[in-house]
Amino acid sequence: MATSSVLGSSFLPNNFPSSQPISINLPKFSGVILAASDDNTRDQLNRYQETRQKRPLNFTGNKPSTPVLDTINYPIHMKNLSVQELGKLADELREEIVYTVSKTGGHLSSSLGVAELTVALHHVFDTPEDKIIWDVGHQTYPHKILTGRRSRMHTIRQTFGLAGFPKREESEHDAFGAGHSSTSISAALGMAVGRDLLGKENHVIAVIGDGAMTAGQAYEAMNNAGYLDSNLIIILNDNRQVSLPTATVDGPEPPVGALSRALTKLHSSRKFRQLRETAKGITKQIGGQTQEIAAKVDSYMRGMTGASGACLFEELGLYYIGPVDGHNVEDLVDVLEKVKEMPAPGPVLIHVITEKGKGYTPAEVAADKMHGVVKFDPKSGKQLKSKSDTLSYTQYFAESLIAEAEKDDKIVAIHAAMGGGTGLNLFQKRFPYRCFDVGIAEQHAVTFAAGLATEGLKPFCAIYSSFLQRGYDQVVHDVDLQKLPVRFALDRAGLVGADGPTHCGAFDTTFMASLPNMVVMAPSDETELAHMVATAAAIDDRPSCFRYPRGNGIGSILPSNNKGTPLEVGKGRVLREGSRVAILGYGTVVQGCIKAAKLLEEKGITATVADARFCKPLDGELIRQLAQEHEVLITVEEGSIGGFSSHVSHFLSLNGLLDGKIKVILTST
Repeated sequence: MATSSVLGSSFLPNNFPSSQPISINLPKFSGVILAASDDNTRDQLNRYQETRQKRPLNFTGNKPSTPVLDTINYPIHMKNLSVQELGKLADELREEIVYTVSKTGGHLSSSLGVAELTVALHHVFDTPEDKIIWDVGHQTYPHKILTGRRSRMHTIRQTFGLAGFPKREESEHDAFGAGHSSTSISAALGMAVGRDLLGKENHVIAVIGDGAMTAGQAYEAMNNAGYLDSNLIIILNDNRQVSLPTATVDGPEPPVGALSRALTKLHSSRKFRQLRETAKGITKQIGGQTQEIAAKVDSYMRGMTGASGACLFEELGLYYIGPVDGHNVEDLVDVLEKVKEMPAPGPVLIHVITEKGKGYTPAEVAADKMHGVVKFDPKSGKQLKSKSDTLSYTQYFAESLIAEAEKDDKIVAIHAAMGGGTGLNLFQKRFPYRCFDVGIAEQHAVTFAAGLATEGLKPFCAIYSSFLQRGYDQVVHDVDLQKLPVRFALDRAGLVGADGPTHCGAFDTTFMASLPNMVVMAPSDETELAHMVATAAAIDDRPSCFRYPRGNGIGSILPSNNKGTPLEVGKGRVLREGSRVAILGYGTVVQGCIKAAKLLEEKGITATVADARFCKPLDGELIRQLAQEHEVLITVEEGSIGGFSSHVSHFLSLNGLLDGKIKVILTST
C-alpha cells in the first residue's frame, strides 16, 4: 500500500476504523499538495482562471460574441473542449442568457448560477443515454441551450414556445418533467433501478438545490436510495437560498432550518477549508483507498460527523463528496469524471457550492437575486415593469391580513419558502414572531397550521394553488376531518400564463370543495378579497379557503384601513339585473361576465350577472332564482371539471331544476 511522508501509519485504513470518531493531527500546511508532474498544468490553469475572472462579460444589450458556443449544437460537440474552452463556454452561456432573458423575461439567476455545472455535466456525461434530472427546473436555461434549443430560446415561456421548465415532450435530453420542487431524487432513483433491472449501464444524475432539500420527499428518496444501493449521482447545488429570494421589503430572506445552518457551517469553516486543501492534495498524490479516509476527515472537520463517524448524508447511505467549487470548471470536471469511473459506487452525493446570479452584478446584489424577472435593461438590470394604478392581489391579501392581525393577536401566518411570492414578507415585517417560513414543505406547513389551530390560534396558510396539491392528504386528514379552523389563502389560482401548466391553479376548487367541512370562497375583486380575509378570520368552527389570481386588482374601492367585513357564509349577490340570460360567475372572472353582459345588451339581450362568492356552501336560493327566471343559465369559472360549475349542475339536478325549459351552459377554462 502506498504511503506518503505527509501522513503517519495511523492514517492507513486498517488503523482507522470508521466506527470511531476521527481525531488527527496534520502538519501545518498552506496551499494544495500536488504531484510534481502536475505543476505546469496547475500553473496554466491558475493563470487561466485569473484571466477568466478579469475578462469583462458583455452585458451591453448588444448580441454577445460567442465563438465557443457557436460551435455547440448538442452535448456531443463539447467532448473535445479543453478546460479553458469549457470555462469560456460557461462565460458565453451567461452572456447569452442575460441577452435572451432581458427580452423575454423568465428565471434568470438560477441559470446564471449553474453555468459551469451544466457545462461540466454535459462534457463528462452523454445525454440522452445518461439521464440528468433537474429539480424544479428554474436553472435549466443553459441545459436547453446546449441541447439543441438555442435558436428557440427567444420563445421561452411563450405560447407555442419553449417551456420554462424541463419537458419530456420538448427534448429527449429532458429526462423528466419538472416545475414543482424536490422530485428529482425520487425520479432518478426510479430510473436507476429501472436501468439495473433492464441490464443497462448508463448513468443517472439528479441535480437538486439546498432549498428543495428541505422537502420531505427528498429525504424519503435518499433514505430509499441508501437502502437500494443502486448507482446514482446526486448533485446538491448549494447556493444558500433555502427559501426563494422573493422578498421585496428587507432584502433577501434568510435561509430556513437546520439543514441550512449545517450547510452554512460546513462551507464557512476556515479550519475546514485549510484541512480540505490538504486532504485534496493528499488524495491527488495517493489516490485509491485514501480517498474514503480523506472524505471522512472532510466531513468531520465540517462538524457534520456523528458518533459513528458518518456524516449526515452517509447516515442515509450515500457516499458524500465535497464541497466542490461550483464555479471552477476544472474541479467540477475532475470530480465528475472520477465518480463516473467508479465501478460500483452506489448512491453518491456531490456537494457543489454556487452563487445565484453569478457573473451578473445586478443579479448578485439584488434583494431578490433577480430570481424571476420581466424584460429588463441588461446594462443596469432595471426591470421594465408596466405601471399600474392598482396593486397585485397578493399585496391586497397581505395588507388585509395585516389589518386583521392588528386587531386580533391570535392571527398567525405560515408559508412554504414563498414569503415574497405570497406577500407574507410584509406580514413578517410587521409581526416577525407571528409569521413562519417552514421551507419548501407544504405537507408540514398544513399540519403545522393544524397544530396551531388546536391551541386556539388563527392560522392563515398562504400557498400557491398548485403547490397545495403537495399537501392535500394533510388538508383532508389533519385539517378537514378534525374540523380545525385553518384558513388557506390560495394564491396564483386559475390561469397563470408564462409559468405554464405546472403552476396553473386549475384544481383547487375541485379538491377543496369536495371535502365535507371546508368553506370555499373566491373574490371577484380586491374589495371582496378583503371581505373574505375577514370572513375566514371569523370562521372558527371549521376550515376555510379563498382563491385569488396572479395579477393586479381592478381598482375597486377598498374598505377603510384595508380591513374587510365578514360576509354571510354561503350567500352570493346579484350585480346586474336582466331577463333572458343569467351569468353566474365565480372569482375574478365575474369582471369578464359584466363585460359579456354589456356586449349582449348591444345585441338586444339583457343579462343578469351574479357573483356566487361561495362554491361551498352554494347559495341555493340564488341559483334557484336564476334558473327559474331566465331562459339560459351560464356558469363561468377558471377551473376544471368537478369545480364550481359541476357543483351548480349537481344542485340543479338534485332540485329538479333541469326538468323545465332552462338551458344550462357550464364553462371551465
